[in-house]
Amino acid sequence: MRLMSLMLALCLAPCMALGGLGLATPARAEIEVDVNKGDVKPLPVAIPAFGGDRGAEISQVISSNLERSGLFAPLDPRSFTEQNLDVAIQPQFPLWKTINAQALVNGQVTVEGGRLRVDFRLWDVFSEQQLLGLQFTSTPENWRRIAHKISDAVYERLTGEKGYFDTRVVFVSESGGRLNRTKTLAIMDQDGANPSYLTDGKAIVMSPRFSSNSQEITFMSLRPEGSSIYLFNLETARRESLGEFPGMVFAPRFSPDGGKVAFAVERSGNSDIYVMDLKSRQARRLTSDPSIDTSPSFSPDGGRVVFNSDRGGAPQLYVMNNDGSGASRISFGSGRYTSPVWSPAGDFIAFTKQTGNTFHIGVMRPDGSDERLLTTSYLDDSPTWAPNGRVLMFSRETPGGPPRLWTVDVTGRILRPAPYPGSGSDPAWSPLLN
Repeated sequence: MRLMSLMLALCLAPCMALGGLGLATPARAEIEVDVNKGDVKPLPVAIPAFGGDRGAEISQVISSNLERSGLFAPLDPRSFTEQNLDVAIQPQFPLWKTINAQALVNGQVTVEGGRLRVDFRLWDVFSEQQLLGLQFTSTPENWRRIAHKISDAVYERLTGEKGYFDTRVVFVSESGGRLNRTKTLAIMDQDGANPSYLTDGKAIVMSPRFSSNSQEITFMSLRPEGSSIYLFNLETARRESLGEFPGMVFAPRFSPDGGKVAFAVERSGNSDIYVMDLKSRQARRLTSDPSIDTSPSFSPDGGRVVFNSDRGGAPQLYVMNNDGSGASRISFGSGRYTSPVWSPAGDFIAFTKQTGNTFHIGVMRPDGSDERLLTTSYLDDSPTWAPNGRVLMFSRETPGGPPRLWTVDVTGRILRPAPYPGSGSDPAWSPLLN
């Protein structure tokens, strides 16, 4: 397993625009994409193949990333009349205006001393301004990460918000029939590339989650003799149990600082929420209610925990302080609310909702207001936030079919299958990589 290769440093440096065009960081863009509009029209963008080795592949990854966000509409390269663009020369803007390209991304790849260097430019076609001019260098095998870094830079320049493309997703890869399904811990780039497996499939794994530094994963492992919660270090591939607990342990979640893990423990049909300090390995009980309390998720500042409980008669969402005090119910709709997860900015809580035989992925404010259902299907479950809080990934099953990974934005307008072609469930999105 060569997960270390994903952590190799990338060199990011603003560069001087050549050809007398001035500094790379320009005045405010004439073109902008408003990510808060539910009916935003995707921005037409031209992304011709970059020059040099890997140039065409890098531009294709950028194009796919931006298109998948739903905010950009990459134009058909067959409509391009200016070919072989040079990053040192200003594009012929009239040629790009004729095909209604609002933005243009071009670049050049060179190899120097065994290092891959990618220079790229982002242009506002109609104002004829350069919006970005950056240079990335890394080892040649990191060419996809460079493409993701460029995608994030373009996304942020045009939307004003951080991107989410240079990230990974850990999930449960599923194979076999419904009654004898193998569930293996797996990891991939957010666009489905570079999938690899972290466990051997001999035990059922569930509910993996990333730590805040993206280097550790916590997950539940279920064997005939019982369940355990593990920490898995991606750099060393070392797996470590959190210890033995009387009863079944499940639903582990890191605190935002990575110093604690909250989880649920089930005994005799009742489950409560505990939190363990990872240095002292001391566990503390947060809930003591004769009901099923589970699925804890910390707020971004670590001060509160959202969880679901049937203490009111059916699973609903509750928020409590991180010491277990002050629990209060925040969901009051009909149906069953489960799998809550706090957004990275703290402004929303995503959840799974079941109404009759239908499932939804939804979001609401932490006080329970502004509830919105984003999806409806036979079985949607396990939402996880992209690090910019604009997109959710979740698992979807159809009758008789295997679970697949899907994404939806917070407006509910941009709903589509995730690029990973295999069967998967329980996704967890990493923070942006360093």
